Amino acid sequence: MTETTPPQINQKLQIQTWWFTALLIAVNVGLFGWQILSGVNITDPAPVDAIAWGADFTPLTFTGQAERLFTSMFFHFGLIHLMLNMWALYIFGSVAEQLFGRSYYIGLYFLAGLMGSVLSSYLSIRDGYELLQHFDPKLLPHISAGASGAVMGLGAALTVISLFPPLPQQRFLLDKKSLLMIMAINLVFGFTVSGINNAAHIGGMIMGTLLAVTWSFSQKTPRNALAQVIALMIGALLLSAFYFYCTELSIGLNPLWNEILRQNQLTF
Repeated sequence: MTETTPPQINQKLQIQTWWFTALLIAVNVGLFGWQILSGVNITDPAPVDAIAWGADFTPLTFTGQAERLFTSMFFHFGLIHLMLNMWALYIFGSVAEQLFGRSYYIGLYFLAGLMGSVLSSYLSIRDGYELLQHFDPKLLPHISAGASGAVMGLGAALTVISLFPPLPQQRFLLDKKSLLMIMAINLVFGFTVSGINNAAHIGGMIMGTLLAVTWSFSQKTPRNALAQVIALMIGALLLSAFYFYCTELSIGLNPLWNEILRQNQLTF
């Protein structure tokens, strides 16, 4: 993520209205502090430390440690990575939590983050089959982590809502031009700067877009609460289907994954 400017809003933000976003920021910062106190490098964590703290590593994630798809959302590769993601989470999250409602916001945040993790793993699995054909260091699975998939999901959701005519009960007026520019800049950075997991960003954006569209539709129905539950269930089903597809796809790579883990002496 890159630093962003706040979407235009029509009233002052009160922390009691976006306390879950504040809690997410506190948890991420608290875990980072704990990691540093335990000896993790503050600017460039070692791969073994990243994996020990729950980062996503496909050979582990798809050989019995699926929880890494979730835990990786709370590990960051150094202070700058953490600060950029938490700043973006504050910018997007403080607005999105109030706009979508807390329950829908929570579902959107975690579904977007998980979709980002799964899409990133899918690309690692695809590269794994190429690796079986010819060795290329660039095809080796990478360790990935961070909240950016979930944050980009929030950004995409707000951008989509900004494209629609404001709803009568819509609490915020969003700056369409600013949001489009912010999301475009992040995508360009993801495609041009090495070390950025753009697959996680894109996965989060896909889920954020889907849930924003369904949320907008739900606001026009008399039973909008039920429509929102159905929308989240659809998002969860799509995520689950994609995850199980990746699981089946990775079965043929188990010997490769085991060899990679053996060579790196990873037994977490």
